[in-house]
Amino acid sequence: MTRILVIDDDQGLAAPLQAYFARFGLELEAKQYPREGLRRLREQGADLVILDVMLPEMDGFEVCRMIRRDSDVPIIMLTARGEVTDRVVGLELGADDYLPKPFDPRELVARVQRILKRSEGRSKADGEIWAFPDLRIDRERQTVEVTGEPIDLTHTEYRLVELLARRPGHPFSRDEILNALRGIDADVYTRAVDVLVSRVRQKLRPVDYIKTVRGAGYAFVAPRL
Repeated sequence: MTRILVIDDDQGLAAPLQAYFARFGLELEAKQYPREGLRRLREQGADLVILDVMLPEMDGFEVCRMIRRDSDVPIIMLTARGEVTDRVVGLELGADDYLPKPFDPRELVARVQRILKRSEGRSKADGEIWAFPDLRIDRERQTVEVTGEPIDLTHTEYRLVELLARRPGHPFSRDEILNALRGIDADVYTRAVDVLVSRVRQKLRPVDYIKTVRGAGYAFVAPRL
């Protein structure tokens, strides 16, 4: 079943939406606070995120920005303000669509289905397998192979490899890595990122694709095949 994650502090929204979405084969889970929503997304993933703009802890724009650091999951943003500026900002941050409150659930489902259909086509084109010389990442199974042999990685180690390999050549700062992995492993702190990277490098040998970028952080340097 397709999984939808809603991050919205409106306590009266989740239950009726869950019942309505279920009629279309859509499993909806709701989180009221951004941090628990982000943690849920990192740990279990989702096929689409519905994200309110006005939230406690941090606004929906910041949540969208954090999601886009390491995920291309489709995002529909909701707002009660309905201002053009909000829509523009949300779309510029990487949201896929924008719907003002109050909304008709039929319209929301229609937009969800349209975006999922488009995303499905995009995923097929991109593929769940990322192949590099002597290294293969299976994103669906969350496994890594080096020269055809599976590598024993923890979930946090796998997420590090996937994060860096998502954008070959792009330097990720230690803070970016920390923010992407926080919530998966509570013991990952800024200085521990270096230890984590060192451990992953050891496990990926003989390939050596994680390079230190002086003054910036780390980058994955292998070309996609």
